[in-house]
Amino acid sequence: MSRFVDRGAIFAGWVGVGMAMTIAVSFLLVIPIEPVFWLMSPLAGLLIGYYANARADRRAGPWRRILLNGIFASLLTAVTLAVLFMGTKAIFFFADDGYRDASQGGPIAGCVSGPDCVYQRYLAEDGKAAQFAQLGITDVASFTAFYWREQLGTTGTVTILCCAGGVFGAAMYGFARPKAQRPAAAPGAPTA
Repeated sequence: MSRFVDRGAIFAGWVGVGMAMTIAVSFLLVIPIEPVFWLMSPLAGLLIGYYANARADRRAGPWRRILLNGIFASLLTAVTLAVLFMGTKAIFFFADDGYRDASQGGPIAGCVSGPDCVYQRYLAEDGKAAQFAQLGITDVASFTAFYWREQLGTTGTVTILCCAGGVFGAAMYGFARPKAQRPAAAPGAPTA
């Protein structure tokens, strides 16, 4: 692997995996604010693309290597974000038992755990039934296909944004990188 990317970029990729796990747990489970998760993906890519080259101490060398370091680290980060996003969605989709607290009208009566309860939950929102009818969503099967199509679209967007952020972060490093150090002059040698 180190023929294509630096060892520091490999290390940075694993740091990106940890960062993605932290973002996913924080904004999909602990404080479920999904738009923050989306906004964090390009920033995570930017940070890890820059860090991959800083960790590799890439002072000199071809731009191709700098960009590959950023792409590699951000791709690991993006794949982790995507897998955790889809996993979280799957857990909540297939484990939904229709529970709602009393302020939302109590449990959804008559739904079967899983996709049916999710479908009934959406139908209970004002105006959703009409929107679904316009989209041709009339039963649990058509809702399930629609739901997963939307989730896959979001996953693709998050992945692309994270990788684009990684390329941008690598480019930022490339323009701002420290210059190669000159060898120390021998003692007593004249300096320019």
